[in-house]
Amino acid sequence: MTTPPAPHGLSHHFHWRPVTAIAAIVFITHIVVNLTSPYGVHRDEFLYLAMGEHLRILGMDFPPMIAILARVERALFGDALLAIRLFPAITAAGTILLAGAIAREFGGGRFAQVTAALVVAAHPLFLRPGNLFQPVVFDQFWWTLALFSLARLRRTADERWWIALGVAGGLGLLTKFSMLILGFGLLVALLLVWRESLKTRGPWLALGIALAIGSPSLIGQLALGFPLAAQMRALQAQQLSHVTYWSFLGWQLLLGPSVLLALAGLIALLRPPLREFRVVGVACAAAFAAVFLLRGKGYYVGPVYPTLFAAGAVWLARLGAGAGAMLFQTAVLTAMLLFDAVILPIGLPVLPKERMARYAAAVGIAEATRTNQGRQLRLPQDYADMLGWPERAAMVAHVYDSLPPEKRAQAVIVGENYGEAGALDFYGPKLGLPHAVSAAGSYWFFGPGEKPGAVLVTLGVSREDLLRFYGVVTPAAHLTNDWTVEEEQDLTVYVAEQPKMTIQELWPKLAGRN
Repeated sequence: MTTPPAPHGLSHHFHWRPVTAIAAIVFITHIVVNLTSPYGVHRDEFLYLAMGEHLRILGMDFPPMIAILARVERALFGDALLAIRLFPAITAAGTILLAGAIAREFGGGRFAQVTAALVVAAHPLFLRPGNLFQPVVFDQFWWTLALFSLARLRRTADERWWIALGVAGGLGLLTKFSMLILGFGLLVALLLVWRESLKTRGPWLALGIALAIGSPSLIGQLALGFPLAAQMRALQAQQLSHVTYWSFLGWQLLLGPSVLLALAGLIALLRPPLREFRVVGVACAAAFAAVFLLRGKGYYVGPVYPTLFAAGAVWLARLGAGAGAMLFQTAVLTAMLLFDAVILPIGLPVLPKERMARYAAAVGIAEATRTNQGRQLRLPQDYADMLGWPERAAMVAHVYDSLPPEKRAQAVIVGENYGEAGALDFYGPKLGLPHAVSAAGSYWFFGPGEKPGAVLVTLGVSREDLLRFYGVVTPAAHLTNDWTVEEEQDLTVYVAEQPKMTIQELWPKLAGRN
């Protein structure tokens, strides 16, 4: 394998001070936001925290990295909102550093590296995941690390970077199955533009490392009968059915001026002087095309953008140092940062719900307040999903406490969906509640517990569903909140008695509910 020549006129010095400063500012911003935010824990975060409590590395229906991180962070830092979101903040800062480093690999100097870091730092596509304990932010980081490793490999021909690529791929597979999409993109790129590498041990070593590290995700699927298939069918029916090719492309346009920088970066990677890195560009394009053809959500391709922003920043920097070029560069960077400043509240939960609703209406971005099912909300769904959970848990605790002691000793707490069950598990111990059970998604795999379910206290379950399995169903409390997602706006707590079968007998019949 030969080392490709460095593109003429480009350097490979890493300007780490300004890039690190940008990453540090974003990290501190996340810290401040989570100390002052008017919102609380997100519905999905409850699920991932519960996964940490039910950690079975080789037997989970979901890649276990998020559960491992949940277990570690709670052990180290506790349950405060800042503690829950510390790892995402660190990871978001890491993605910014990688964006600057990729610009360096492409031969970009100070301007290009700082521009790449700034664009990633300021955009809601990366700000919002960095402020949520979800797999998305970690997925973005592993994709970016893998593409950085590929770029480094092309520049240096140092085969040790195949190992780094494999590690990034494996950790990505341990985090989210979407890493397989990047794997597809890399395979297409190697077949089309770097076929000679397949005759060496490097790609196969990377593949072996990735599969070894990511094997717990695959073993879990085998052990549980491939629940991913059922999850994908449910996702298709409930959410992806609303995604069209045009809506997918339209979502990319919502990224604002920076999407043009990414497009310029993709084109630049296919032409001199960056053509030596075209394997990186083809990998990004193939991954993008795969998500597009599968009609995935628009943000699924988010992890390719830091690399494309880096290439676009190098292209922008190479326009020259004359007055005209400098004016254009300044205008482009200013336009991107102004757009990001205007839509900052979409990326960070800094505005109280009333002001956020007015802002969303004033900005007029309907997509920002549309749910995964296509319904319109007053708030972005992520923000609506951060409201009302302590009140719901307190309502259930009040009903539970009001039961006679003999019934309370038998009572099983049930949440209809994983958000409700997760919130009850998160807030419940301090309220004296036992752990909740739910037949929804991953919670079904946690099991029904040991109590036979002679008495149920339920949150979100309809009376009609309960009457299928219980002889007596009594409403005990009611709560409304029109700021939340539709299924959480009008909730009744029921107490169900006189079961027709034990909850353990019922549980297999509920398999696959979402």
